[in-house]
Amino acid sequence: MTKKESFYVLNEFDIDPQRLKRERDRARKLKKSQWWLDQVNRGVCYYCEKKFAPGQLTLDHVVPLARGGKSQPGNVVPACKACNREKSLDTPVDRVLAIMAEIKKAGSSENE
Repeated sequence: MTKKESFYVLNEFDIDPQRLKRERDRARKLKKSQWWLDQVNRGVCYYCEKKFAPGQLTLDHVVPLARGGKSQPGNVVPACKACNREKSLDTPVDRVLAIMAEIKKAGSSENE
């Protein structure tokens, strides 16, 4: 699935401005925690696993806030800017389904 074919159905609760503000405030606090500093100081992007200087990594929500994610250690990871931008509003399930669709498409084109 290409980004042009992607669309998201967003739940009203998940995109509530007050909820998003609370979660962004939590993310700002989390970025000051020792846990987050340890994550960033490792210097590894969660998605591409490449090494970066700590200042080049951003806080990414694995499940985006707009899709119901929360600002808590189990849902935030260090990501390079390119991976964070490419991921956009995708969840891990979206990424797996896209890979499966590509594999299926490649398999069907081999049989032609």
